[in-house]
Amino acid sequence: MTSLRALGNSDLHVFPLALGGNVFGWSADEAQSFAVLDAYAAAGGNFVDTADTYSSWVEGNEGGESETVIGRWMASRGNRADVLVATKVGAHPRFKGLAAPTIKAAAEESLRRLGTDYIDLYYTHFDDESVPVEEIVTALDQLVKDGKVRAVAASNISPERLRASLDFAEAEGLARYVALQPHYNLVSRETYEGELLETAERAGLAAVPYFSLASGFLTGKYRPGTAVASVRAGSAGQHLETERGRRVLAALDTVAAAHDAEPATVALAWLASRPTVVAPIASARTVEQLPALVAVAELELTGAELAALDEASAV
Repeated sequence: MTSLRALGNSDLHVFPLALGGNVFGWSADEAQSFAVLDAYAAAGGNFVDTADTYSSWVEGNEGGESETVIGRWMASRGNRADVLVATKVGAHPRFKGLAAPTIKAAAEESLRRLGTDYIDLYYTHFDDESVPVEEIVTALDQLVKDGKVRAVAASNISPERLRASLDFAEAEGLARYVALQPHYNLVSRETYEGELLETAERAGLAAVPYFSLASGFLTGKYRPGTAVASVRAGSAGQHLETERGRRVLAALDTVAAAHDAEPATVALAWLASRPTVVAPIASARTVEQLPALVAVAELELTGAELAALDEASAV
């Protein structure tokens, strides 16, 4: 049985791979989504990441489709107590920004769609610099006091605003962020490393990185002269044009061959070994894509392999 990891200083303990829910109700229909969720749970997974805005970008969708699918799955399986659900506020078309009334109203809608009376981890999706951190932190704290949220976290936030939020929560004795969701992977290290990582490390925050596989590029399926049928093929394929992208692929291939593992598993294992990182997020559209993701729980890379990946991925 894979050992769960503590999420910062919260009482949440999570599987070392968070299952991304962005595809549910988008490129995976409800039946496919249920199959992926079942397979993830069967592998010991307990940490599902979504957002109230998923998937509002699809024509005919209004946002909340992913939460609805996850809610129906939990209801049909009777497993709410076994699943840690993370969702986000601030980007839903009808609940944009982080004003206190918006946070409160959006949380109620997320609870309704998820068919639950509490959210395990609630993130601010994108910081809203038009709202003082004091207002945001106080609104989130109220949700915790009301028993509607167990722990709070932030995503897409500057080091300055993150520090101000933590300092205010500390000074006032309010619910403090326990986790941070940064954009971070082998071909995008500068989006987290540096001041943001240092701030998170000093505060004891758990990092739960998104775009862990660079929109699929780090699965190794994108190769020169290969066409991939995916809604994210454009953003993933662009890494092939860079020297760094090609270096990283070569290093992943070498390490993967040594472990008889998939490149995706190696890319996630590198990420999981980084300071502050507790559980990278990756999504699977089909059950067949899942084994390479959950295998991160069992793969340990050597110091030499980690160093080779560090070198290949350096800017």
